[in-house]
Amino acid sequence: MTRRDFVGSLIAAPLVAAAMAQGGRRPLNFVLFLLDDLGWTDLGCTGSSFYETPGIDRLAAQGMLFTDAYAACPVCSPTRAALLTGKYPARLKLTDYLVGTRSGKMLPAEYIDHLPLEEVTLAEALHAAGYATGFVGKWHLGGPPYYPEHQGFDSNVGGCELGHPPSYFYPYSSDGGRVPIDGGTEGEYLTDRLTDEALKFLDRSAGRPYFLHFCHYAVHNPQQAKAEDIAHYEPKAAALGLTDDQRYAEWRGRRVRQAQDSPVYAAMIHSVDESVRRVLAKLDQLGVADDTMVIFTSDNGGLSTSEGTPTSNLPLRAGKGWLFEGGTRVPLIVRGPGVTAGTASAVPVTSTDFYPTMLSLADLPARPTQHVDGQDLSAALLRRGTPPTRPLFWHYPHYSNQGSPPCGSVRLGEWKLIEWYEDGSVELYNVAEDVTESRELSSQHAAKTAELRDMLHDWRASVGANMPRPKPES
Repeated sequence: MTRRDFVGSLIAAPLVAAAMAQGGRRPLNFVLFLLDDLGWTDLGCTGSSFYETPGIDRLAAQGMLFTDAYAACPVCSPTRAALLTGKYPARLKLTDYLVGTRSGKMLPAEYIDHLPLEEVTLAEALHAAGYATGFVGKWHLGGPPYYPEHQGFDSNVGGCELGHPPSYFYPYSSDGGRVPIDGGTEGEYLTDRLTDEALKFLDRSAGRPYFLHFCHYAVHNPQQAKAEDIAHYEPKAAALGLTDDQRYAEWRGRRVRQAQDSPVYAAMIHSVDESVRRVLAKLDQLGVADDTMVIFTSDNGGLSTSEGTPTSNLPLRAGKGWLFEGGTRVPLIVRGPGVTAGTASAVPVTSTDFYPTMLSLADLPARPTQHVDGQDLSAALLRRGTPPTRPLFWHYPHYSNQGSPPCGSVRLGEWKLIEWYEDGSVELYNVAEDVTESRELSSQHAAKTAELRDMLHDWRASVGANMPRPKPES
């Protein structure tokens, strides 16, 4: 008997039945959208005037928008692992995307290349309580022995070791591999096909509580979209009339995008918005919308400093691969029973918080030794109180292919400190007053700088964080 089978056999449906008997309501369902590389300002409801997202904007109007939500890492795999385990990437020793290795002045820290089976994932916890669990889309947490079906999910469509699709069009393949989806038709678009599969999961899960983890490959490179959607945005981009001098700026030796005007990237977001609308319509059709918590977020900030720089994260600084706000601050929308429509929260939250929060919302027992780094945000979500202020930590001991050297950071309240591991230098920002991180304040606030630096160092020691290493002398 596998560990997953053993866990699932312990409790299963009795927990759900007990919840219904005590609370008199149907168990809560969960649909968790996780986008890939979607930036903080890539939605209409978060400030974009170029990208069109009426479905996602409507979701925000029906629920709560978190303005200070963060990914646990500025790149994908560590954030995905943190979400499913409730643990910081540094504690897991999974601190870079799988598998990327680059060096500079230092050797990057060692890290594992899969999500360990020993972790009891969020999916396993819900499965043990009688939930149907379905995974659709991008996994990128290890090869076949570590696929979603071995981590608590009853079904898996599209999840594998690939970090991006070789092509967004059927058969979703190239010399670099293939997204493992059976069948398809010529011209079929991956975002649409994954949505078809998500709707099938919702149909076959009728009558029992479910957790759908819908992880779109979009809007990650390659930049590919349906021709009719690109054509919709081309006149809009032409009307802006931007030159390259207006579109890009030089920053730390990188060409960084300053304006959102890519028709292809806009068309990719357009397809994601259609996907969200189709899923919400299915919930209405099945009569379960009032019993379903819908969560929409991203695994890291938008790509703006390399690899084609398809989007701009302004007013945030930098983007994917960096520990500035543009690399870690992400959209987060939650709609569901008890959530007041049209509200916003400035409570800082991060990827590790989903696990304890979802268990709490489902009236299931907490697993504090598992989601040790997460905080239950259900009270804030349901407007029953504000959680205590706590520090949020990041540890990226690698050279990102977006240009960042190894670094770490901490945010506590309005203050954020970044430490650069090559030389130990630090930068201090008040991100409540200066979200652009354009005013570096370490010299003016020496005591706060020392406090946060010590806090970051103590945290790294407490989680056993692996550090980059000096290069051996030749």
